[in-house]
Amino acid sequence: MKELFRKAARGDRTERPPVWMMRQAGRYLPEYRELREDYTFLEAISTPEIAAEISLQPFERFQPDGVVMYSDILTVLEPLDFAYHLESGVGPVVENPVDSPDDTYRERGDVREELWYVGELLERLSAELGSDAAVLGFAGGPFTLSAYACEGTPSRSFMAVRRLRAEYPEAFERLLQAFTDVLLEYVTYQVEAGADAIQLFDTYAGLLSPADYREFLLPLHQEILAAIDVPTIIFARNMSGNLELLADSGADVVALDWTVDVETARTELGDVAIQGNLDPALLYGNPETVRERTLEVVEAAGEAGHILNLGHGVDRNTPVENVAAFFEAAKTDA
Repeated sequence: MKELFRKAARGDRTERPPVWMMRQAGRYLPEYRELREDYTFLEAISTPEIAAEISLQPFERFQPDGVVMYSDILTVLEPLDFAYHLESGVGPVVENPVDSPDDTYRERGDVREELWYVGELLERLSAELGSDAAVLGFAGGPFTLSAYACEGTPSRSFMAVRRLRAEYPEAFERLLQAFTDVLLEYVTYQVEAGADAIQLFDTYAGLLSPADYREFLLPLHQEILAAIDVPTIIFARNMSGNLELLADSGADVVALDWTVDVETARTELGDVAIQGNLDPALLYGNPETVRERTLEVVEAAGEAGHILNLGHGVDRNTPVENVAAFFEAAKTDA
């Protein structure tokens, strides 16, 4: 329910935690795989009626309290004239990655014009869902987008962008700022189109040292999140021990990966609401185990300021009945 989601994001006590899953609309659902047979990924996300149908598939099955738009963090590469596609078994591939410090000077296109399909998708979802669920928009964070733009393909270390930071710090800052400028317009556009909350995925920010995060990235997170007048969620992996950096971002909610102890996170974050953080791999257990482990997360998080979620996206081969058990556990705990 939309109001339940809003209450939890404000840090209020709720009768049960609102629940949704990262990568909620996607490949673990047979109806998704069937629909995608007729569309490439980029065709699907840029065709609002198809993206809306995909976004709503999990809602029709599980009635989560938040419906996340079916899109991708890399859409904002387009206004900066980066081209990308998805390769099976590889993931996103940037076709024209940054090849020199001078390549970080980027002309910005019209975000609303180039990403019109995202706005139309959110309008469709908002009209369809009403008060039944919060419509969730999202965007990639400036470091993660810069990492893809420099590396060209997914990487464990994203050394190219970290090397840019070391060798050419001015170019590194320039690229981060270029993405930040696009993101400021993009998230504002999402809210205007009907998003009830925005999650900022700077997933790889944990690759930066705490000092570099505070110097280069924290001010940009603060700038982006301050521009959003609906509840905000920030997510970065591998931030255990440095959660106070995310709390300083100004986000209403800090999303936790599964490596973080929830009770410890509560201590580090103070009054900031949390989201998470069941290990997605646990959804390969039997439904009863899924239920038990889900309720353990709910109990540890407490009754105020908690949005139940996984600690990262649901895996493509996850049994649907275990996804159902996850949602049922959240809803029967009231």
